[in-house]
Amino acid sequence: MSRIGKNPINLPESVDVKTQGDSVTVKGPKGELKWDIPQGIKVSVQDKTVVVERSSDIKKIKALHGTTRNIISDMVRGVSEGYQKVLEITGVGYRAQVQGSKIIFTIGYSRPIEFNLPEGISAEVDKRQTQLTLKGINKQLIGQVAADIRSLRPPDPYKGKGIRYTDEYIRLKPGKAGKK
Repeated sequence: MSRIGKNPINLPESVDVKTQGDSVTVKGPKGELKWDIPQGIKVSVQDKTVVVERSSDIKKIKALHGTTRNIISDMVRGVSEGYQKVLEITGVGYRAQVQGSKIIFTIGYSRPIEFNLPEGISAEVDKRQTQLTLKGINKQLIGQVAADIRSLRPPDPYKGKGIRYTDEYIRLKPGKAGKK
């Protein structure tokens, strides 16, 4: 039995989970998420807990058991609390501005870069325009959008300029050593 998969998911008071055929719908105060359950996995709601079970011990189904449980758990947390990722923009003149569902980056290229946010993701920028906070209910989508934004200007290993996650550590390389 999967150690993670066998653990039940406790539901907060404000969250409602429904299974319909091969899909799970999770509703909460922040929104609603839907996900298709893989074949061979059974999800059931009992009282205020969600239980994930597998039909057989085939290697593929065993691998999906714990994954399915964690995805549903992340959905429950997302619709009740939400997720956020914080990115730092480092560099002289580097900044970001939010205009509706667009983020406009000035990050050292010859022109500003516009990044369109997908539906369900919101962004905020601090007063100095160097810290970008992404918020939403879908953990996978938040992570993908943050990775896409980071890829616009990844951190430089020599000066440290670029876009990085707040908790990311960049080990700077030394430059050329002077001749002696």
